[in-house]
Amino acid sequence: MPLNKKLLAEFLGTLWLVLGGCGSAVLAAKFPYSADPTGASNFFGLGFLGVSLAFGLTVLTGAYALGHFSGGHFNPAVSFGLWAAKRFRTSELLPYIIAQVLGAVAGAVIIYLINPGALGFTGAPPAGLFATNGFGELSPGKFTLASCFVAEFVLTFFFLLVILGVTDIRAPKGFAPAAIGLALTLIHLISIPVTNTSVNPARSTGVALLAGLPYISQLWFFWIVPILGALLAGWLYYNFFEPTHEEREQIAAEAAAAARADY
Repeated sequence: MPLNKKLLAEFLGTLWLVLGGCGSAVLAAKFPYSADPTGASNFFGLGFLGVSLAFGLTVLTGAYALGHFSGGHFNPAVSFGLWAAKRFRTSELLPYIIAQVLGAVAGAVIIYLINPGALGFTGAPPAGLFATNGFGELSPGKFTLASCFVAEFVLTFFFLLVILGVTDIRAPKGFAPAAIGLALTLIHLISIPVTNTSVNPARSTGVALLAGLPYISQLWFFWIVPILGALLAGWLYYNFFEPTHEEREQIAAEAAAAARADY
């Protein structure tokens, strides 16, 4: 697959993730810990469950639609994790990350264009208003830096384990996007109150750039911590769970025998 097609798929997939996930939080959800900027109650808001499902559904649909072009990373941490597991080329790592960040910024801009009045960009918006990620005072639930570190590190680690496991050659075929989408839904259900759930440096960057300096000043955290969790998962999977040469040969032989039988 030509690199330009891969990068376009990563750009569009990450845009879709930010537009669907962060857009649902900004446009359709009402969070109990932040004031409604319009002064009206949103009795039909999505809430935590709805936003969590929205993030999961964007990954599920994006991976089914675009995963066969680029692998459906849509997340620099995923790219790093796959690289650490020796499933991704070093030469494509930086281009993928650039495409992902640009897609995230484009998604954030679209959200802003849809509803600029509700975003209140006269200063730093209240935590969660733009689905921005933060720790300490910028955490939706005012969780400490240490708590946010544990959440982002551990959840990204397990997110990569799921991705590596369901895309293993021994895993059932065709179900990977569904499993990955459900995993991201679960991750959001756990950590929206903690950091507004990043596990994705591009997603954090796209919205922070429009939300203002307080959120931009914390972006280092949402790059370093998810990538560290992803690198550990990739290293662990490659060294402990990756199929051996003999297992690969057996799987290839079984697939060839099944193909001959079908013929």
